[in-house]
Amino acid sequence: MSLDPQILDAARGVTRWATLIAWFVIAVGLLQNAIYVWQLVLAERALRRRPPTLASGELWRRYADSAPPIALLAPAYNEEPTVVESVRSLLALRYPNFEIVVINDGSRDGTLRVLIEAFELKQVVRHYDLAAPCATIRGVYAAANQPRLIVVDKENGGKADALNAGLNLARAPIVCSMDADSLLEPDALLRAVRPFVEDPDRVIAVGGCVRVANGCVIDRGQVVKVGVPKNFLAALQTMEYLRAFLMARLAWSEARALTIISGAFGLFRRNAVLEVGGYSHKTVGEDMELVIKLHRHFRETRRDYRVVFAPEPVCWTEAPEDLKILGRQRARWHRGSLETFFRHRAMLFNPRYGRIGYVAFGNVLLVDVVGPLVEALGYLLLPAFWITGMLSFAFLEAFAAVSFTFGVALSVAALALEESELRRFPNALSLAVLMGAAIIENFGYRQLNNLWRLRGFWQYLTGAQGWGTMTRKGFAASPPARSVSKS
Repeated sequence: MSLDPQILDAARGVTRWATLIAWFVIAVGLLQNAIYVWQLVLAERALRRRPPTLASGELWRRYADSAPPIALLAPAYNEEPTVVESVRSLLALRYPNFEIVVINDGSRDGTLRVLIEAFELKQVVRHYDLAAPCATIRGVYAAANQPRLIVVDKENGGKADALNAGLNLARAPIVCSMDADSLLEPDALLRAVRPFVEDPDRVIAVGGCVRVANGCVIDRGQVVKVGVPKNFLAALQTMEYLRAFLMARLAWSEARALTIISGAFGLFRRNAVLEVGGYSHKTVGEDMELVIKLHRHFRETRRDYRVVFAPEPVCWTEAPEDLKILGRQRARWHRGSLETFFRHRAMLFNPRYGRIGYVAFGNVLLVDVVGPLVEALGYLLLPAFWITGMLSFAFLEAFAAVSFTFGVALSVAALALEESELRRFPNALSLAVLMGAAIIENFGYRQLNNLWRLRGFWQYLTGAQGWGTMTRKGFAASPPARSVSKS
């Protein structure tokens, strides 16, 4: 019995479409991985060519006299468990001239109260201009015995609004944006300010390296021993942070197309930030959005400038150890990236913006806009096409090779790059654990991450607002030294 020719033609058409979809998914995967390999090569070259790492004492002797004043802006919302220990660690920083501006963004817990009690703060009068838009400032607090510390109490307006309040109150030419629950290494500011000192006419922003503190030993607000998290989820994030900072951001900085400086640790020229109107409201990706605004403004005004990533200054942050909290964080990150991309979509492939429009925005389009959708398409449709006989097993093998082999290879390469150049991890056991995480993350965790990114995509499409709850364990403990991570 012969089949109807129309049915045969329809079947052939479906098979052709299935083949095209399969090749499209594989081609996008190959292009993404080619970009990752390019990042790895650029990062390795940048680390080899970087100036010699100076000891803290030599760093101080060389840069202390020329280092510009810095104002550290630390927004705090419901940070009662961690804020005092974090401020104490900031006060212990080795930098010649700095002030700490903690912005209590309408916290509902005892954040302001514990700060007042711990540092004996009193309300003071401090004059400022509303150069950047922010919610009502209710009061400014200071202490005679802590002249470097200023605490701003304001109505809740979100992180961008709190940073704008800090910008208004700051008096230093360089501002450092950070999270109130993060810990800077004692010489982090001196290491991060080097590009400003060495190229004062062009450098407008410098990003530092953010690393996972889970598993490290913390004593009085400082990391005294680097360790690997005992919590498996935190160990996976340790690998992610290595790739994101020591590979991706270093590479984009080397290519002069860096589009994001982490909100956990970034230095900016205050006047440049105010020129673009400060941090933008109604976005959860205020860190990326600010950097894009700076690129756009300086390209449009035809001024020479640089946005730099520095791998040596380190900020330690507490990574989520719960899937629900981590999922919220990743969805929010992706939503912020999409908000920024579509807000500045006119820059995409626009010759006016040079490599930022072509290379940087093209990468965001591929990785953040198209990437999650194509990856989900591959995971869902390719196995279905194979089961129904529309695709050969060879296609499925090719897709698996692109998805897993490259992922494992790049993660291991990023770890090797860190160990060969910076050597932060203390022993072979730590490296073995991270090597295992680099392999395992490609079999389940990466796919879960893509689901979170799709959730962020949906939140962007539906106009979702807000950050969601981010519960943290905190760095403070008694006795003074402890491990942040708990199994």
